[in-house]
Amino acid sequence: MQHHIDSKMYHVEVLPPKQETEKLQADLELFAEKYNRVMQSGYCACITDNAMGNLCFQGTEIIEEMGLPVYPEQVMIHLNTFHTKQDLHNILDSCKSLGIKYLLVVSGDGSDRLPKLQPADVGAAGRVASVTAVELLEYISRQYPDTFVLGAAFNPYEPREHEFEKLVRKIHAGATFVITQPIIQRNAVVNELLEKYKNMPIFIEAWMSKKLYLLSEAIGYPIPENAQYDPIETLKTLHKIYPSCGVYLSILGFKTQYHLISDTWA
Repeated sequence: MQHHIDSKMYHVEVLPPKQETEKLQADLELFAEKYNRVMQSGYCACITDNAMGNLCFQGTEIIEEMGLPVYPEQVMIHLNTFHTKQDLHNILDSCKSLGIKYLLVVSGDGSDRLPKLQPADVGAAGRVASVTAVELLEYISRQYPDTFVLGAAFNPYEPREHEFEKLVRKIHAGATFVITQPIIQRNAVVNELLEKYKNMPIFIEAWMSKKLYLLSEAIGYPIPENAQYDPIETLKTLHKIYPSCGVYLSILGFKTQYHLISDTWA
């Protein structure tokens, strides 16, 4: 994963269509268009898993249905704990079959419409009350040895001691790279993360929407509104502040911003 940083390869978020969409074919074609554009740019397409608790189609099933190309260095699948055990294995088996090796493993956002893995499903009965990213990382590492490159999320807005303790457990469970929650400026906890884990590939998430209230909702932490917020200029600033980090682009505007990002990573 370090070579993604060395090669200045952006991680570009691509959201699959929601299952409740009334224009499925158009949404599938739009997904394919975005995905192929990321492939052609030499970036990594990062496909979310029921983001914000919204029931969506799985990235692997869309790739298979649409016959999209898979370049192993350019695809990352997000995987959270809101699945049945059977669906979890269907996703993992599809990733293995397609040659997708990068997984970002997260606890995920819940919903009444989504099932959740139980401790017994992942061999953690009696150890934990509920399955988190730690147990899911352990399970994937155990069931699919030497198959996937696993990553973990890091939230600098949570109490720092608790978040660093969780990160230690995630790394022991198999995580080998980290992606932060979105930041829009220098962050003291991210600075500490970089100091503690100098040899680990770390990607900071850049918030590419001008709507900061959506970021507040995403991280569960109030961020003052700023009418002058410019995502592209903020991205350039983050590169200067954190030159050793990779960058994950969330909520990127493919029509208005995509053509600008090639010039931001100096």
